[in-house]
Amino acid sequence: MHASRVAWLLAATAVLCPAAEPRRIISTAPSITEILYALGLGDRVAGVTQYCRYPVEAQQKPKIGSFLEPDFERILSLKPDLVLVIKNPIQVAEKLRKLGVRAEEINQDSVEDVFRSIELIGQWTGSTAAARKMTAGMRSQLDEIRAKTKGQLRKKTLFLVGRSPGTLQGMVAAGPRTFIDELVGIAGGTNLLQNSPIQYPKVSVEQVLAGDPDVILDMGDFAHLEGKPLEARNDFLTLWSRYPQLRAVRSKQVIQIDSDVFIHPGPRIGIAVRALYQNLHGAKAR
Repeated sequence: MHASRVAWLLAATAVLCPAAEPRRIISTAPSITEILYALGLGDRVAGVTQYCRYPVEAQQKPKIGSFLEPDFERILSLKPDLVLVIKNPIQVAEKLRKLGVRAEEINQDSVEDVFRSIELIGQWTGSTAAARKMTAGMRSQLDEIRAKTKGQLRKKTLFLVGRSPGTLQGMVAAGPRTFIDELVGIAGGTNLLQNSPIQYPKVSVEQVLAGDPDVILDMGDFAHLEGKPLEARNDFLTLWSRYPQLRAVRSKQVIQIDSDVFIHPGPRIGIAVRALYQNLHGAKAR
């Protein structure tokens, strides 16, 4: 049979008999795990990272290491038919493909990237309608907060995503071109570090003093996100009380953040932006 005829038949067969939906999916990031469960695909999740703690059911799944240090042998042993990866500098998806594993890569830097990642995962898993319904609901949640902040004074905000335990050393903050920066803007804030040349810059106490933000949102050292106790409230307040010259300290607007909802670019960003609005303006978004 002529080669072109064979190619045509193969293409036609592919259309008539599409590839089966993946039944064993591995997530390599907490936000991906949240998306899969929110799409109702929890029973298809074959493995997650050691940091995937939401929803609680995900904690019972086999572990494949972490986002930047995946255990490739463990991944192969779980026999996945789809591995979902966030774009990263160590090229996890490319390495998996070389091992014969189907790996699909997403980007989640911006809010629009988050929406796109959810819809792509919906396409790859046969959940297109559910994914579109989810993103429509999320857009509505964000639009609701945008409407509330119209005409309100914007608060200069510093969002710290991490620092050294028990000190104000080693501070890392959300900078521009990040989904956290966008959420702060939607909630009525202006990122103190909006002109930073990098997305997650290191910040010194001197820089914080010079910038003098209206609000400081501080996630501490991340230990609580790994199941360890949250930094004691009194210890947290003592750290910042050493700098009474800061506007945020004087007005009691240094706020301890104890939820991973702010750092996982997934289905809960609507919840995150409502909480940000409340923290910045001292009022609940109804």
